[in-house]
Amino acid sequence: MFELKPEYLLIQKMAREFAQNEVKPLAAEIDKTERFPTETVEKLFRTGLFGTTCPKEYDGQGGDTMAYVLALEEVAKCCATTAVIWSVHGGLCMYLLNRYGTEAQKRRWLPKMNRDTLCAFALTEPDAGTDASTVSTVAVRDGDDYILNGTKTFITNAGQAGLYIILASTDRSKKTRGITAFLVSADNPGLTVGPPEDKMGIRASATCEVVLTDCRVPAADILGVEGQGFKLALAGLDCGRIGIGTQAVGIAQGAIDETIAYVNTRVQFGQRLSQMQNTQFVLAGLQTKVDAARLLVWRAAELRDGGQPFGKEAAMAKLFASETANEVTRACVQLFGGYGYTRAYPIERMMRDAKITEIYEGTSEAQKIVISRAIGVK
Repeated sequence: MFELKPEYLLIQKMAREFAQNEVKPLAAEIDKTERFPTETVEKLFRTGLFGTTCPKEYDGQGGDTMAYVLALEEVAKCCATTAVIWSVHGGLCMYLLNRYGTEAQKRRWLPKMNRDTLCAFALTEPDAGTDASTVSTVAVRDGDDYILNGTKTFITNAGQAGLYIILASTDRSKKTRGITAFLVSADNPGLTVGPPEDKMGIRASATCEVVLTDCRVPAADILGVEGQGFKLALAGLDCGRIGIGTQAVGIAQGAIDETIAYVNTRVQFGQRLSQMQNTQFVLAGLQTKVDAARLLVWRAAELRDGGQPFGKEAAMAKLFASETANEVTRACVQLFGGYGYTRAYPIERMMRDAKITEIYEGTSEAQKIVISRAIGVK
């Protein structure tokens, strides 16, 4: 865990170069205009980074979770928007399809997801966020098909995705045990996407409402088993939390890197800010917390790669990393002073981006529930 293998260093280096050369130059512009970074996504497909953890038999790279988090952090350092697009597509959706999909489903979709087709995960609804038991989207059997009706909200990659994993209730009386996951193509006439949300951070990611109106889906497109969609969703969220924990670490590390560059040149009271003990102590404390957060993420990744339970560790990683990212970015803005509050530097964007990491893929409060149950609190 503490010394990276040569192959890990190689993918980390490749991702760092890609992020610095292709992602960072666009980060401020896409945040300002809220423009989806289509050209960057296309390049991520071409480099094979999106398929880092997908088996080679489906045109993926055949890498593991550790390779994924190392590469994702480099992207998140430069642009949290691009990182979350990748996290949902490659870390959550691709994992679910590879683990629960039939061979026919995997042959149909995974090569496309490695080549040119984004995926979105649609669980959240206007009245069903952290409490997923209140999902009101319904799927009614009609011969060899299901008819889906309902509304999903805050769906990352919506409008840009070619494939949606939709969670709907096939038996309302069973609550979470009556939820089923469906694979729904974006060209299904019963699926429509609303306009992007006007967000505080990760402004260039496509976050939209998805409306299902008499959406006919073949029974063959159920992902997993009918009635086990909630279990599938929880497994996916465990993996997703590793991705969001990584995103948070990347945001925090990126903020520290920008701040060190600034304080090493900014002069006040006849000396560089970096020469002031307060600056040194603040940054030393922040970097210590970021390193601790990174190691929590790496632990969860290694457990997953080793085939061991990792839900508690993923929740711990996301909880600590997201809280750290918010603390770090606020402190870094303070060290920048007035300039930190302007868009002349990326630090204010990083502070806005950090907040969402405490909310999506399960709020910090939800992570504490997961952790407390796992350690035996009754």
